[in-house]
Amino acid sequence: MSATASSSNGLVRRTGGQVLIDQLRIHGVDHIFGVPGESYLAALNALYDQRNAIKFVICRQEGGAANMAEAYGKLTGKPGICFVTRGPGATNASIGVHTAFQDSTPMVILVGQVAREQEEREAFQEIDYRRMFGPLTKWSAQIEDARRIPELVSQAFHRAVSGRPGPVLLALPEDMLTDEVEVPDARQYSVVRGAPAPEDMEKLRGMLEKAQRPVIMLGGGGWTKQACDDI
Repeated sequence: MSATASSSNGLVRRTGGQVLIDQLRIHGVDHIFGVPGESYLAALNALYDQRNAIKFVICRQEGGAANMAEAYGKLTGKPGICFVTRGPGATNASIGVHTAFQDSTPMVILVGQVAREQEEREAFQEIDYRRMFGPLTKWSAQIEDARRIPELVSQAFHRAVSGRPGPVLLALPEDMLTDEVEVPDARQYSVVRGAPAPEDMEKLRGMLEKAQRPVIMLGGGGWTKQACDDI
């Protein structure tokens, strides 16, 4: 992990951008799709330091980046990661986010945001991401304090894969990414899946045994080739 200095409590002093990229590594991210933007330069600098561990696939347009991340999530079952800048970058990415929502694809979209002191002043390319992406995501939040990056990134991954999988969004104020903090890392996320009660499965087995021409109608997302073969 990238370090800027050591402290007496054993924690490494890092920028918000470094903390963010370190969390992505902890959660098993090895590919990121995106279009570079000045609103998250601190994260890009940290990503460059981790270039041997995480491949940043640079795209020509944010819509393509979001669709690539959606396809990655659909094929691997792991959240696809998309980095875009604020304003037009985020709006361009919205079609891929919508696809992920409708197809139940796990995805984490990270969006650059104006500095915190400029919020709600119609700063250059400012957008209220909670309102814009609320109908398109399972959860949208903004990281106001760099010390909460591990917590909120962990939440994002858990929400993306839990229940019905889908996209989540985290907005990243540019000045938050340059703040230097001492904070412990989160643990890698774990997938918690629901399952039918044993008595319900036994009841289903009995119904199938008695059926002469059984037909199974299955819905929802997450239908990988392996899942279809299992059925």
